[in-house]
Amino acid sequence: MSDRTVATTCPFCGVGCRLDLHTRSAENQIAHVTTPYDHVVSRGNLCVKGRFGWDFIYHPNRVLTPLIRKELQRAGQRTQANRDDWREATWDEALELVTDRFAATVKNFGADATAVFCCAKATNEDNYVLQKMFRAAIGTNNIDHCTRLCHAGSVVALQMAIGSSAMSNTASEVSESDLIIITGSNTAETHPIIALQMKEAVKRNGLQIIVADPRRVEMVNFSALWLNQKPGTDVPLFSAMANVILAENLYNKNFVTARTENFDAFAKSMRDFTPEYAERISGVPRDDIVRAARMYAGAKRAAIYWALGIPEHTHGTENAMALIHLALLTGHIGKPGTGLNPLRGQNNVQGASDAGAMPWDYPGYQKADDPRVVEKFRAAWGNTPSAKRGLSTTEIANAWGTGEIKAMYIMGENPLMSEPNLRHAHHMIEQLEFLVCQDLFINETGRYADVILPGASWAEKDGTFTNTDRRVQLVRKAFEPFGDSRADWQIVCEVARRLEKKLGREKSAYWDYAHPSEILEEMGQLVPAYAGITYDRLDGNGLQWPVPNREHPGTPFLFENEFPRGRAKFHALVYQPSAEQPDAEYPFILTTGRVLYHWHGGTQTRNSILDFAQPEALVEINPDDAARLAVNEGDAVRVSSRRGAIVLRARVTEKASRGVVFIPFHFAEAAANMLTNDAIDPQAKIPEYKICAVKIAHATTAELETKRD
Repeated sequence: MSDRTVATTCPFCGVGCRLDLHTRSAENQIAHVTTPYDHVVSRGNLCVKGRFGWDFIYHPNRVLTPLIRKELQRAGQRTQANRDDWREATWDEALELVTDRFAATVKNFGADATAVFCCAKATNEDNYVLQKMFRAAIGTNNIDHCTRLCHAGSVVALQMAIGSSAMSNTASEVSESDLIIITGSNTAETHPIIALQMKEAVKRNGLQIIVADPRRVEMVNFSALWLNQKPGTDVPLFSAMANVILAENLYNKNFVTARTENFDAFAKSMRDFTPEYAERISGVPRDDIVRAARMYAGAKRAAIYWALGIPEHTHGTENAMALIHLALLTGHIGKPGTGLNPLRGQNNVQGASDAGAMPWDYPGYQKADDPRVVEKFRAAWGNTPSAKRGLSTTEIANAWGTGEIKAMYIMGENPLMSEPNLRHAHHMIEQLEFLVCQDLFINETGRYADVILPGASWAEKDGTFTNTDRRVQLVRKAFEPFGDSRADWQIVCEVARRLEKKLGREKSAYWDYAHPSEILEEMGQLVPAYAGITYDRLDGNGLQWPVPNREHPGTPFLFENEFPRGRAKFHALVYQPSAEQPDAEYPFILTTGRVLYHWHGGTQTRNSILDFAQPEALVEINPDDAARLAVNEGDAVRVSSRRGAIVLRARVTEKASRGVVFIPFHFAEAAANMLTNDAIDPQAKIPEYKICAVKIAHATTAELETKRD
């Protein structure tokens, strides 16, 4: 039996479901989890992660006291530690070591010899103070987080075309749509509660769904049309739809004339993207492309939803731009049930981005190299921050290897699972002079660290998350932090206070917050979209930004009357093939992604009961390909690329298209990113996770690696 209920927000995907934690307070135990039927996001439903995946907070491997390596590491000789290579330390000892080393690095090599990875699983307040510390106390913009590895291409394209990079509409508005396009998204597994609402709209309202995906994902079963494209062919596919809309005069002339620019140059670039051309490139039949174009253009209210299958390419920015063009051509934006809706992955990747956890933007997407922005934040923080754009995640990882980055601070991220070409990433991190990780567990990256600072879980602190549709919601503390762990914002503020003294800063940027509500209030003073958001306004369903003042009710959908950049801008497009194509030696295309029971690098879900539901990685292979390879269900196979190889079991399934295999990226013992290509989108700096060339050979079960505790 429980004796107390705490309303909070789910710590997994970007949907932002409400969780009611029914607790036994005397035992610091969660008895069970429910969600109310009147919550606008979850509506009484939870996926398996939200319902059962919270038990990682009790895992015996959690770090509950500061740890210091018994033998501090040196550049070029850094190794991964075992559990007995650490010793417990006091907070004072650990913080003194961290601040001594960072202060010495800044004094000897400059602020840009340091960098930080913020965390999309942490709160807005945690991320705000961490980026503030590196900007105001240290003086660098070498600040990023996992948004660089997921929707960076979407962000760049949306900023170029519209001037805002967030989801334009509310996910629950799918009930007001008569057609939606889902592309690059296995929505039923990665955003299950949004998928439930889509399925319900099909059943109750006659919603039509077009799915464009190389895999037969679950939402295909609810679709009116499946565009079974080859990976990496989004630009020709969606530009061919635009070609049809233009050729058949189906576009919204009034909208194009009144609210867009550069239409003529765009229209000219679309002439070569005929449905016949797109069929040759994408494999989607010409008639299906024409049908999809007519369905989308002819709908009264149509929306586009996409996830990582669009931006995680060397041409990810162009992929997203091709989708944006469809909405601008038809005027399917600025109304309920329409819009451009990138489904954000992590629970707070939207909020971490809003809070400034990026190298090119201060909080609120205010440009780091704009002198007016720098002056604004100097006035607020007291110290002059850098006006130089910082390094992105992928650039920071490479700078470890060159010695450009010498001291690294990582909060809640696991780049030794999330970086592409992991063999190269391991070599790069070995060159660091000093590494501190702030986390719940010693993950694959943490094993390289000199110091581990134990952070509190989402159930042990207050704060806010911002979900995929811009909804800011409360995270409420159910228990005091376990052991000697601390809330991330409290750790960061103490590090910042000590750093300012050791660096001789004349004026403190202010770190003496009594509660995270004060941090959000400061953020609101600097970020206009958050100006009207306060904790006392967030009960119930939260608020969707922009909320420009404390009387404003929030904004369910954007761009009703204008775009942030004024007129939305069309862009001429050309098709560039993916960086790596299959050939005789590596005949298969590998694509990667998530599965229902796990989340990202697995730091949380692989330390929960969910790991029993899916304890190992599987490679999905089409039955025809499996027959040619003489591979049966459950066989051990070796999948190799030009960068590495892993051994895992085969799953023979019609979900995989011929010539395309799929591996989830949650499993360290069969890490998909040992295979992936580190070629990047030149504009967004995002790696090409979604396509590389691989070969498959038989292996033995003895070669299967087991999970490391």
